[in-house]
Amino acid sequence: MKIFVTGGAGFIGSHTCVELLDAGYEVVVADNLSNSSADAVYGVKKITGKNFTFCKTDLCDEVELEKIFKMHKFDCIIHFAGLKAVPISVTEPISYYENNIVSTLNLCKMMKKYDVSRLIFSSSATVYRSDNPMPLTEDSALGCTNPYGWTKFMCEQILRDAAEAEGNWSVVLLRYFNPVGAHSSGIIGENPNGIPNNLMPRIVKAARGDLKNFTVCGNDYDTADGTGIRDYIHVIDLASGHVKAIDFAAKNKGCEAFNLGTGKGFSVLEVIETFEKANGVKVPYSLAERRPGDIATCFTKTEKAEKLLGFKAEKTLEDMCRDSWKYQKGTT
Repeated sequence: MKIFVTGGAGFIGSHTCVELLDAGYEVVVADNLSNSSADAVYGVKKITGKNFTFCKTDLCDEVELEKIFKMHKFDCIIHFAGLKAVPISVTEPISYYENNIVSTLNLCKMMKKYDVSRLIFSSSATVYRSDNPMPLTEDSALGCTNPYGWTKFMCEQILRDAAEAEGNWSVVLLRYFNPVGAHSSGIIGENPNGIPNNLMPRIVKAARGDLKNFTVCGNDYDTADGTGIRDYIHVIDLASGHVKAIDFAAKNKGCEAFNLGTGKGFSVLEVIETFEKANGVKVPYSLAERRPGDIATCFTKTEKAEKLLGFKAEKTLEDMCRDSWKYQKGTT
């Protein structure tokens, strides 16, 4: 079975490629490398000992995208490609709407034209309203607090409508919580270009001395220690969820959403403390005001993914911290 992985050189995409290749799938990757590196492609090949096709392509370029579909007959698509930084989406909303929505529309056009009926979409917990009671379920009220979340919300609606109209499509919407960690080999992990926006790469860069002004954004939330609480999931667990989603898509038609998380919430300060204990290092930080678009608490129930996908996260927060540090110690 041949899987087309868009954004496959990114953090989650590259780890998913490892799981796919280890499971015996054939993989074709497309990525424009705007916030990733070809090093991840080489890393996946090194870990798995398997080769695969990589195309440096922007999905917003419909002509270039179609060239890939003309060359390959895909059985399923996993769509990771997209801009993903919440704070930047607040200051640059137009580029986020254009990139994330146009790329998804182009992909849908190619699916229809080249008779591909299965798609796994990389969505986000940001599609849920901030005033939902916790923990979230797949039936919690939808509505977003930032442009990034709205792009995911809109893409979900596009895919839902397309699946209903086509009749034979199978679309799986995977709503991630907070992916962290790295491959246990230390070969691939999260290493965004420039100053990272996500918590874990900021923590490890601060511990390594590369980030001199690491700030915890918001210490006045209505939580036990005042810092934001999130449901952190190891990227390897998350990647395995995509393999299970392929099996689900092969057996079911229509559009179905699943939350992928651990079902447990940890505050920013709890993550920092766990990281320090797991790795025997100190993480220097300071406190700052909240970031625009952030909410106090966000974690999920896991029953639906466990029941229908057979998915359950296995790795602990300590695992996430150790693997993140192992990877970052080897980067420059």
